[in-house]
Amino acid sequence: MSIVSVTRFQADPADADQVRARHTALVSAIRAELSGLTEARLGRLDDQTWVGVWRWDSAASLRTARQTLPGTAAATEAFAVAREVTAEDIEILDEL
Repeated sequence: MSIVSVTRFQADPADADQVRARHTALVSAIRAELSGLTEARLGRLDDQTWVGVWRWDSAASLRTARQTLPGTAAATEAFAVAREVTAEDIEILDEL
């Protein structure tokens, strides 16, 4: 069953280009190392509030990523511009 992970965070508006570039780099690094990430989207609610919406093929793939990625260069760089990070995982039950 697929999982959608929603990560909300704050970033300085002056870092908007860096947020986008580092998100792209993180997604590329994950896809180069691991399988299971099927979609990755980045959006902004306002000048400071960002939301990453990532879809994984399974809870196991997400678990593996969360065990593997912390401390990697791409993850460290991506989260260096983020503060007040929260995440929620949503198990997809129906797609109509």
